[in-house]
Amino acid sequence: MARKGPDYAAPVRRILVSLLVLVLLAVFLFWQIDSPRAERMRAAFIDRFVPSFDWVMAPVTKLSRMVSGFQSYARLYEQNQELRRELQKMAAWKEAAVQLEQENAKLLAQNNVRIDPALTSVSGVVLTDSGTAFRQSVLLNVGARDGILDGWATMDGLGLVGRISGVGQTTSRVMLLTDPSSRIPVTILPSGQHALLTGDNTALPALDFIESPENLRPGDRVVSSGDGGVFPPGLPVGQVALASDGRLRVRLAADYGRLEFLRVLRSHPAEQLSDTGLQIPPPAADFIGPPLPPLADMQAAGEDSGAQAGAGDD
Repeated sequence: MARKGPDYAAPVRRILVSLLVLVLLAVFLFWQIDSPRAERMRAAFIDRFVPSFDWVMAPVTKLSRMVSGFQSYARLYEQNQELRRELQKMAAWKEAAVQLEQENAKLLAQNNVRIDPALTSVSGVVLTDSGTAFRQSVLLNVGARDGILDGWATMDGLGLVGRISGVGQTTSRVMLLTDPSSRIPVTILPSGQHALLTGDNTALPALDFIESPENLRPGDRVVSSGDGGVFPPGLPVGQVALASDGRLRVRLAADYGRLEFLRVLRSHPAEQLSDTGLQIPPPAADFIGPPLPPLADMQAAGEDSGAQAGAGDD
């Protein structure tokens, strides 16, 4: 078995450690000496060796900067996450604010529509659109308990929408102007011509029975005429438009794509005359010619002619 050589590492290590301890102790004692000469020596030592130790402090400086940067990054990350949560909340609030703004604008638009001051109204919310290929109507959340009657006109914030075609206790059905069974008399301004607005399940109802179509121009205003007592007169309906097939139609003023609130106009029947004695009765069916004057005028004329004949005899 081979013998091991002498171990010199342990004695050398002990000698070096002892020397290092002695040097550090000497430096400590030297640093504690209170003497002008020692102070000058300490200053010279610091000026000579300390600036050259910047390379030793460089890793420590880099490490401290990395730790500070990591802490800043962590704070920025937390702030970023908090801002993201705030933005999500703000997006929800923004959506709610936009919806409220749209509803407010529609309600204000309803109040800005100029109608007959004698007409009062009831506002209702559109519950559902029950339009089909053969029927165009919507449901409102107002009914008989709110005093709604069948046949009353309904408007949005821009123009005429339709009329009440069915009343329940708490809901009512509105037949739109685009419904195929809708027929309303209208007046075309400024010419003042009368026509019949006929729904045909399209967005542009047709104008029928026009007196002089050549006097109409696209863009002419169309309002309800009030003939037949179907609707109050003067309600805005839309504007005349010329279709591709050459037929005159009406571009409705009401926004049918966003029917959320409707005004139901309380219309009252026309006043009925109770005293018919002052009216001129129509001529008989077999009478041909201008109508006869009233009986009182005929009697007065007879008396005048008799008085003139008596005067001639005298």
